[in-house]
Amino acid sequence: MESTIAVSSQPQVTVGVDTHKQFHVAHAVDGLGRRLGSYRLVASSAGYVGFVAWAHSLGQLVRVGIEGPGHYGAGLARHLLAEGIAVREVSRPSRQHRARYGKSDDADAAGAAAAVLAGEALGEPKTADGAAEMVRVLRVARTSVVRARAKAYVALQSLLVTAPAVLREQLAGLYKDRLLQACLNLAEPDIPTTPTEAITISIRSLAARCRELDAEAARLEHHIDTITATAAPRLRAVYGVGPDTAATLMSALGDNPARLPNEAAFAKLCGVCPVEASSGKTIRHRLNRGGDRDANRALHVILVVRLRRHQPTRDYMARRTAEGKSKNEVMRCLKRYIAREVFHALQPPPTSAKTLGTT
Repeated sequence: MESTIAVSSQPQVTVGVDTHKQFHVAHAVDGLGRRLGSYRLVASSAGYVGFVAWAHSLGQLVRVGIEGPGHYGAGLARHLLAEGIAVREVSRPSRQHRARYGKSDDADAAGAAAAVLAGEALGEPKTADGAAEMVRVLRVARTSVVRARAKAYVALQSLLVTAPAVLREQLAGLYKDRLLQACLNLAEPDIPTTPTEAITISIRSLAARCRELDAEAARLEHHIDTITATAAPRLRAVYGVGPDTAATLMSALGDNPARLPNEAAFAKLCGVCPVEASSGKTIRHRLNRGGDRDANRALHVILVVRLRRHQPTRDYMARRTAEGKSKNEVMRCLKRYIAREVFHALQPPPTSAKTLGTT
């Protein structure tokens, strides 16, 4: 008796999307990489709905590769994830590829689809729907405030360098808060009639600006502190982790930590995985210069704190340097250990098994 196997007549659809600010361009292929069609959508909720309907009309939608799901493609990525559609992050084409084959939106979208089909996509994008996204955007605002405050203070110092002698001598030897308060205490004329009065108005304005930015930065830092302590208490309990470093590491991992399969992937993401630098009889590893440099900086800050105050870390440094390791090599090892500890601290707590009571 002959047996028959039912084969679906619908092709398995893989879509690549080249994203822009106002619109996106999609390119669909089947399981063999053959073109099924292209689609241009507006970057809006209505455009996302139309895109999903178009993709489903071509066959069985398997996955979508998006170029820039953390930037222009963030809205589309969130919509697709909410619909239960598998999304993969795709890097932009290399300069060598563009120099050889040219540049167009449809070609970039086709390249994204080909990368997903070949298994060369970067991985699952961040969902950006929880505490990690909250602290990320708060850190963006805080960084802007801190930079603006630094510029205002530098401008204030520059004006004092060229200020008239009377004003310069009055404020000599004062720095930071004492200088700001002294500038605010200066009498401000209604209408400046001399360079001295104009400089007085200027430095008072800059001092007031510094104070305002200090208060704004403190308010944002309070929000970051509260969110990290509530959403990631185990991370905050790690030795050397403060609110800012916790926020940085939470942002690096994202709100869907399951997108990284293990702590080795997190170490690679943070740029602390060992990179072999062996030659001949020399067998060694060096620091990684890739990955998320902001997360790498956060791990470095934790390490610096531990080298100053954490005795087990200090003992490890002394022991490995006595074995002939350089300080950079030992720091590379310590960063790797810290990354492992941070990764496990960021994982959601295991669900406890329900206990059945007796009556």
